[in-house]
This record gives sequence, C-alpha cells and structure tokens, in this order.
Amino acid sequence: MATGVPAVELEDAHHHEHTEGFIGTYIFSRDHKIIGIQFLFTTLIFFLLGGLLALLIRVQLAYPFQAAPVVGNWLFKETGGQIPPEFYTMLFTMHGTVMIFFVIIPLLAGAFGNFLIPLMIGARDMAFPVLNMLSYWFMWPAFAFAMTSFFVESGAGGPASGWTSYPPLSVLASAAPGSGTGQVLWLLTVLFVGIGSMMGSVNYLTTIINMRAPGMTMFRMPLTIWAMFITAILQAFALPVLTAATIMQLLDKLAGTGFFFPADLILTNVPTGQSPPVGGGQALLWQHLFWFYSHPAVYIMLLPAMGMVSDIIATFSRKPLFGYRPMVFSIAAIAGLGFVVWAHHMFQSGMNPMLGLAFMTSTMFIALPSAVKTFNWLATLWQGNLQLTTPMLFASAFVSLFIIGGLSGIFMASTPPDILIHDTYFIVAHFHYVLFGGAIFGIFAGIYYWFPKMFGRMMSEFWGKIHFVWTFVFSNLVFFPMHILGARGMPRRYAAYDQIGLFEDMHGLNVMITMCAIALVAGQITFAVNFFYSLFAGPEAGRNPWNSNSLEWVATSPAPHGNWGPVIPTVYRGPYEYSCPEVDEDFLPQNRNLEASQ
Repeated sequence: MATGVPAVELEDAHHHEHTEGFIGTYIFSRDHKIIGIQFLFTTLIFFLLGGLLALLIRVQLAYPFQAAPVVGNWLFKETGGQIPPEFYTMLFTMHGTVMIFFVIIPLLAGAFGNFLIPLMIGARDMAFPVLNMLSYWFMWPAFAFAMTSFFVESGAGGPASGWTSYPPLSVLASAAPGSGTGQVLWLLTVLFVGIGSMMGSVNYLTTIINMRAPGMTMFRMPLTIWAMFITAILQAFALPVLTAATIMQLLDKLAGTGFFFPADLILTNVPTGQSPPVGGGQALLWQHLFWFYSHPAVYIMLLPAMGMVSDIIATFSRKPLFGYRPMVFSIAAIAGLGFVVWAHHMFQSGMNPMLGLAFMTSTMFIALPSAVKTFNWLATLWQGNLQLTTPMLFASAFVSLFIIGGLSGIFMASTPPDILIHDTYFIVAHFHYVLFGGAIFGIFAGIYYWFPKMFGRMMSEFWGKIHFVWTFVFSNLVFFPMHILGARGMPRRYAAYDQIGLFEDMHGLNVMITMCAIALVAGQITFAVNFFYSLFAGPEAGRNPWNSNSLEWVATSPAPHGNWGPVIPTVYRGPYEYSCPEVDEDFLPQNRNLEASQ
C-alpha cells in the first residue's frame, strides 16, 4: 500500500525560503519548523502573563479587601492599594482565557504539532504552508483584542463574565462592569483563536493522511502523531460549534438578536424610562454550545501531552511501549467519549434526572480508556532500564499528577457529590491538576526532550532537575490544599470569602497557598535562564542525543530546510524497538534496514 510521497525528491517544493530575506524566512515563514518555534516563543511569553494574572488572584484571596503587598500602591492607587472586586472578576476571566487559548492549546497543538508532525512522519513540510503561517498570525489579532479589553472599561479593566462567558451577564451590557465593550473584545478574541485553530486542524489532518514517508503506515506512527491526529479531529468537529455560538453572542450584543437573552428576564438596574431588551432565547443554549466544545477542549489540551509523554517514557525506559495499539484505541476512545459528556458541567441547571444519569454514566466511562493509558505507562516503566533525565522526570510526574486529577474528576462525574462541590475550590483543584499537572508538565517534558532537535544544543540537566523538583513540590502545595477548601464549601470566583462566617478560618490556608504560588512562579526563572542560556551556549547536541528510534532524530539537529535533503527516509518498523535482540545497541531507528546491513 502506498503510504506517502516518493522516496526521492530532487527538488524542494518550498525552496523559496532559502532565497527570501530575514522577514520572509523568520517572520512570515512558511517552514513548519520556524512556525513551530514562533508558537513556542510566543506562548512562553503568554505563559508569563497568565502566571502573573494568577498571582494577582492569589494576592486578593490572601489579603481580601486589604492593600495588596508590594504591587497594591503601584497598580491600585485609586482604591488605596486594594484590588477592586470588578478587577478581580476580570483577573480570573483573563487568567483562564490566556492560559487556555494562548498558552496550552497553541503550545501543544501549535508549537509541538507544527514542529514535530512533518519530522516524525517523514514529510518535508505541512500540506498547506501558507495556511500554516496564517494559523499562527491569526493568534496576534486575538491577543490584541484580549489586551485591549484590559483598558476599555473603567473599574473593570476587562471582560467580567468568566472564561465561560455565561449569559445573561455576558449578553447584557449593563449587567456589570466589563459586560460591555470588554466582553465584545473577549468574544472577538475567541473568534480569531478559533479560526486559527481550525486552519491548523485541517493542515494537520491532510499532512498526516497524505504525506507520510514510504513505509510509514498508520500503525507505525509514534503516539505523539496519533495524539496530534486525533486532536485535530476534535478541533475540526468541536471548534465550529464554539465559533457559531460566539458569532451568535456577538449578534446578541451588537445587533439586538435574542439567541441567549430570555424574554421574561427582570432587570433591576435599567434606568427609568428605558425598556429592557426584548429577547426570546435561552441562556442555557449558550452553556450547551459552549461545553459541547469546551469539554473536548480539555482533551485538545491533554491528548498531545499524552502522546509526547508516551514517546518520552518509552525512550528513557529503554524498552518497547507496552500495548501500542491499545494506547492508540484509548486515545480515540477518550476523544469520542469527550463529545458526549458536556452536560456534566450543568448538573445544577435543573436538567431531567434521567438525562443527568446518562451524562453521569458517559463521564464515568472516560475513566476506562484513561485507566488503560495509565496502566500501559506504568507497565512500560516496570523493570525498564530507567534513565532519570529531566524529560523523563517531567513525563513521570505527568502520570502521577494526571492520576490525582482524574480521580478527583470522578467526584464531579457523579451527580450527588457534584451538587455539593460544584463551583467550589474542589473544581479549581481538579482542573489545575489536569491542566497544570498534566498539560504543563507534559509541555516541559516535551521542551526538554525536543530542544536539541529544535536548536541543536542541550539544556542543562542540573538546572533542569532543579526546575523539576521546585515545580513539582510547589505545584502540589498550591493545588492540593484547594481540595480541602472545596470540600469545606469555599466558593470559587468570590473576591471576599472571608466576609462569610463559615469561611473565616480558611484565611491561613489561603495565605499559605498564595505564598507557595509566588514560589512556584518564581521557580520558573530557573527554566527561563536555562532555556535562553542553552540557546546560545548549551553543549552541541548531535543528531540523536537520546538514542531514540523515531524518525525526527534521523534529521540533523537543527533540521535543515526540507528536513531530509534529496532523499526522504524509508520506514521499516514501529518507533518503539528498544532493547531489540537483533542489534547490539539498545535502540533500532525506524529507518534502519537490517536486511541491507546484513
């Protein structure tokens, strides 16, 4: 069966990159590697911004309605150093928006997807290089809209309806500070991010299906590529729903439609003599449309990390990945089930109990393919010749933290306990274990692992391990106590929880969490220094510093334009042939022809 392009290509179809100037080569590049690195640098900057927003949230929770230490008199002079409640509402809205739409998704799908897919399947570039370039540049108008929203409304400083944008708070301009122009800009942000992501998903699917190297069958692809492939399917089916809903909400705000504005809503803050807006829609419709996208989005943020972690664990266990095909099928099962569980976010909306039971059951079923993946990771580690490199440490921590996040999710999957813990800090703990402990640890593992291929140099193992220990310890000290706060009923998104007598004694624990959060963010300086120092002064990596089997390590480090020279490598086996008895070494690259060598 023909599986890709011809083995010999005398001309590089995208040779133009060599002849263009600096702007064409590095700014408006159509080379997948440059675009991947653009995503990487851009999202790391956004990561810093999202972390600083999180610290301001934690400062408010540690010192509610008190002058914020250090930054209070600098940022909030008009309120005596106190963070106004309207601004606090903006903070958690923008923190979630930045971390999800500008960090995790573009880092995993944009940076690693762009850089790795052609290299790991033996292609010269993406199927649509111009479309690939546009998928990156559509992120910048989105970011411009997001940043502009900080300054358009006095007091609020940005959208105020949370990253979920629930109506009628998000639809009615007079509902709260930040519900007007700030919310419009937020919706435009989501719209542009969605369009850029859809461009990327079409590109990824076309490239993986049509441009694999000779011999690279679907079941010879590394798990990273399988994860990117299934993630692209998720984006292709889920994003149009969110895009359509975003346009509908924009029309509600700007054109007077009533998709999400109920007809019988009683307004108490409308000026005398002004009629309330006339609607005929349903606020719950937005929740259905939003979560139909946003729960699959959880797996858009997780599945690429799962694939990358699978490759890293196999490499540093020096043994074949346990249960390759079950791992592929489990990724597909997680993605498929992700489309039929969205309403577990809406158990408190008054849905029919039988409908709630259906969504509860479907949510529980996601634990099965997740358990398969966890078992296979642990089985791969079992009795392996473990090499505790920095990527391996982060990948192993990913597994442990994902288990904690997954187990806490079972409580929310069940309707009775979810009624009690919904919108408490138990929820915050859960999704931070999944997205920080899962996605971010997977991202760090991927950066340390593929940095040599990206830049031709090695990052410091010593400082990498310092970064790992610091991040692992303080991330658990930040997020695990939130389970305790949530179990005791502390509500999320409240700027002044201490004014409720039931939660007065939680102040000390919140102060501790805030101090640990500051330490967690400060510890990322170690990573930043290691990253940028290694760019220029790190030891040269060589072609394959990890002795890995997958195809990207066949190319030079960094890979040249067109990746392979005149001849594309031929694939003879899967990517996990470690400790193979047929060769003296403990690895067997995919492109090595044993018959020819004999």
